[in-house]
Amino acid sequence: MTDTPAVEAYWSTYIKAHPEAAELYDSAWSFGDNPRLANELLELVLKGTKTGTASDYDLNEIRGLTQPFVHGHSILLDASGEPRAIIETIKVEVIPFDKVTAEFAYSEGEDDRSLESWRYNHELYFTRERKAYDKPFDLQMKVVCENFQIVDIRQPQ
Repeated sequence: MTDTPAVEAYWSTYIKAHPEAAELYDSAWSFGDNPRLANELLELVLKGTKTGTASDYDLNEIRGLTQPFVHGHSILLDASGEPRAIIETIKVEVIPFDKVTAEFAYSEGEDDRSLESWRYNHELYFTRERKAYDKPFDLQMKVVCENFQIVDIRQPQ
């Protein structure tokens, strides 16, 4: 995602109060692949329910996206691209889809928070994403499992 003036202004304000984070900027992004999902998952983060997210390692590479890193700070965007919060990554693991744990699934905060639900919904999501690159879903595909904490919530403008 390209940094917009709103993203740049939010980050600038944040690092004035937290200069130690100046070199830890990762990226600005929204969840999911559609506006409904972006806003739904963002709200789970803002409520403190969602403290984890998963992405497709190979598609991150194909798209030229940086992989998340511990202590990296990301700006979460809503569906309209407005910055809403800053998170700090506290843990990153790259593991096969079929090795994702129930603990991680729970941290994602979605549906009933079970591993079964996580697998079902993420297989659908990753299949949808991979289709655009002619890559089939694979139980052994590498998944980036990222856990984070909120470090700032932007007040509505």
